[in-house]
Amino acid sequence: MDRERAEKGPFGAPIAHGYLTLSLFVPLFTELRDVQGVTTKVNYGLNRVRFPAPVKAGSRIRLAARLASVEEVPGGVRIAVDGTVESDGGGKPAAVLQSLSRFYA
Repeated sequence: MDRERAEKGPFGAPIAHGYLTLSLFVPLFTELRDVQGVTTKVNYGLNRVRFPAPVKAGSRIRLAARLASVEEVPGGVRIAVDGTVESDGGGKPAAVLQSLSRFYA
């Protein structure tokens, strides 16, 4: 919030909180996948999350995702997705995670 103070800090600029970056995973992932024929979609949780690099304020981010597994559960399936959030100009990923979702027919 204090640009002058942030510029003197370790990142040289204001940055987004890691959990803000994490919260953007779901809307970004929703743009990548279209699951049809289900009545309920549930965010089941996360297996792991890391924030290797900051996202500087005003940076654009993008998501690369890969389906890691699909497992049958009573009444539906659970999927695990490996995701990497990258920011413009960042040498390292801003976030690396594995998200779990359940889909019920």
